[in-house]
Amino acid sequence: MTTYRLDKLTVRHLGASGGAPALHDIDLVVEHGEQVAIIGPSGAGKTTLLATLACAQKPSSGNFQIFDQDPWSLPEQQRHTLRARQCLAPQTPPLPPRQRVVTAVLAARLPQWTLWRALVSLIKPVDPQAAYDALLRFGLGDKLYARVDRLSGGERQRCGLARLLLSSAEAFLVDEPLSALDPALSQITLSTLQQEAASRNATLVCSLHQVDIARANFARIVGLRDGRIVFDCPREQVTDAMIDALYRNEALHAAPLALHETPERLAVGACF
Repeated sequence: MTTYRLDKLTVRHLGASGGAPALHDIDLVVEHGEQVAIIGPSGAGKTTLLATLACAQKPSSGNFQIFDQDPWSLPEQQRHTLRARQCLAPQTPPLPPRQRVVTAVLAARLPQWTLWRALVSLIKPVDPQAAYDALLRFGLGDKLYARVDRLSGGERQRCGLARLLLSSAEAFLVDEPLSALDPALSQITLSTLQQEAASRNATLVCSLHQVDIARANFARIVGLRDGRIVFDCPREQVTDAMIDALYRNEALHAAPLALHETPERLAVGACF
């Protein structure tokens, strides 16, 4: 099954009809169970791409399918059901500041709960052990009953990611999960995300600023700049020159590489 299929997709932010699109002419296919890193300079469109995949941002033109369905052709309730099969983890998770961490993490279960059970859990958490186990995997077991506004930026990030572990999602969309973490915590955090995705055969699409971490841990790398996909390659074919050009705003001269392209084409520079 294909998790995401984008064909000539263009996305404009509200009120930006006269400006350049946030995403332009995007072709992207992500199969079920794939783990893909999205890299690129600030303002490249990485966050917008993840929001589009999560059905939080409506495309302006082109075709978009998730789980082989067009979400924007469905009634709102069906689109909500489709959206619930994913988990979007923003770089800055929207956690209520006065809430206890246990309650914030258990909120991942809200789509599965009745209204009554959700209200009861606000007073007395329904399954604190599950929240503790999720937090422990990110080194936050001691924060179970802390208030969210007492957490550091990195702790808030990991608290948001712990929600993902408690979700029933078939696809994880994770935006800059390592931006507030030191190198040791970064590796633990990314390993936890990748192991969880692999264990449930879920798709993982992760935007990263840390190019070296992306190249070391992801089999497929997508380079994004100015709202366009510049390259889409297996990591073995991503060269230092391609990375240099991506971040120095130098034009890459050849068409983006499709994953099925042959070594002969690579030899003449088709990937960049």
